[in-house]
Amino acid sequence: MPVRNQVQLITYPDSLGGNLPSLCGVLDDCFPGAFPGGTHILPPFPSSGDRGFAPLTYEKIDASFGTWDDLRRINETSPVMLDLMVNHMSRQAPPVKDFLASGERSPYADLFLTPRKVWPRGEPSPGDLERLFLRRPSPFSRYNVTATGNQVSLWTTFGKQDPSEQVDLDWRSPVYRRFIEGALEVFHRHGIRMIRLDAVGYVVKKAGTSCFFVEPEIWDYLAWIRDVASPLGIQLLPEVHAPLAIHRALASRGFWTYDFVLPYATLEALLTGEPSFLRDYLRRRPGRQFTMLDCHDGIPIKPDLDGLYAPERARRVVETCLARGANLSRIVSPSHRDPDGFDVHQVRCSFYSALGESDDAYIAARAVQLFAPGVPQVYYAGLLAAANDPDAVRRTGEGREINRRSFTVEEIHAATRRPVVQRLLRLIRLRNDHPAFSGAFEVLPARAAELKAAWRSAAASCELTVDFQTARAVVTLSGADGQPAQETL
Repeated sequence: MPVRNQVQLITYPDSLGGNLPSLCGVLDDCFPGAFPGGTHILPPFPSSGDRGFAPLTYEKIDASFGTWDDLRRINETSPVMLDLMVNHMSRQAPPVKDFLASGERSPYADLFLTPRKVWPRGEPSPGDLERLFLRRPSPFSRYNVTATGNQVSLWTTFGKQDPSEQVDLDWRSPVYRRFIEGALEVFHRHGIRMIRLDAVGYVVKKAGTSCFFVEPEIWDYLAWIRDVASPLGIQLLPEVHAPLAIHRALASRGFWTYDFVLPYATLEALLTGEPSFLRDYLRRRPGRQFTMLDCHDGIPIKPDLDGLYAPERARRVVETCLARGANLSRIVSPSHRDPDGFDVHQVRCSFYSALGESDDAYIAARAVQLFAPGVPQVYYAGLLAAANDPDAVRRTGEGREINRRSFTVEEIHAATRRPVVQRLLRLIRLRNDHPAFSGAFEVLPARAAELKAAWRSAAASCELTVDFQTARAVVTLSGADGQPAQETL
């Protein structure tokens, strides 16, 4: 199934109404026809942590969320995208539990990565350890093995706990290949035709490298999984937080990828009133991208914008977001920070709050996103123009919860009556329905404080003008009759 050039929603299974049946009702009642491009439902599987990203199995839907039948109902009007955590699984998953019970006698023993599989001497040298792109202080966790009474060290890229709740998998193992093939068969059987490859950049581990997006092996891996997915009619979206050159390489090989530069570029333009970086980027960005502004993690900076941002501007943007309630995810590995110490991985903040909860600035930002070439994804909290949720951060100790508030059906109905949400929904309908968006995109000459961008097809044109000093966004439309109409968003 080809990816549709229309707007997608991204949401947790319980964020809009509490479960999947309620999500289905909310889509029908509150946002009818708004997301023909699809609905990316963040992991709805049984999980032991990380809000679904530590999966126990792909065979079932967590009963507290609903069933596969609920996903099928959503899929009828808004094609469902799901995540496949290709790098890891829960330590509570049956393969991990079997291995920790039986040790090397387990049929799953080869599925997991011990340090010796990467470094024959059994551990990395100090130099190798320094090269790693770490997401936690140590890349390893130690687990007790019941059969021997000893401990085993396993690679664990993610997780706050020690030992981690997310255990990495060895992509070279035949057991791994069968596991991934089985998961893709499950998705195919239930009518899922779009899969995001979560954390795929961490799959390949190799001595002497950062163990992140290791070439050429990562291309072998991606070619293999695409060969498995394609006969099943499944499109893949690799999720890779990496410098722009990697996204160009992905796009050149026919993969869809994320535009993780656009959120910062748009935010910087609106906070500084100067869109030169954004204008230049829109002229030279790769094709075959999914666009976003906000998500369940944060607004990306490093390594996504390495070599692109001006350090003094980036610091100013971060300081403004912190003053408006944000918190930060930081680069763990010293060797991957900037020489001056700048180490911001992601800014955790609702995009609405980052813009000072200004309706005009927020709609201008969404207009930039929806006009940028690619498939737009709108995060559920962004759809409702939600503000930061500092109470959730204090309650859970998890900084990402600042932008993960769940809404009751009553709260959703109330939010859709807000003028800013009504304006966003009109913009979404324009992006979905106007024929110009099937044509060609160009960035037009403009004043220093403005962005002008246009879509033109044989039948129609659609032009956006954003003044970044006033946050005023205007669309000029012309249809088959050739008569222009101007509308302030």
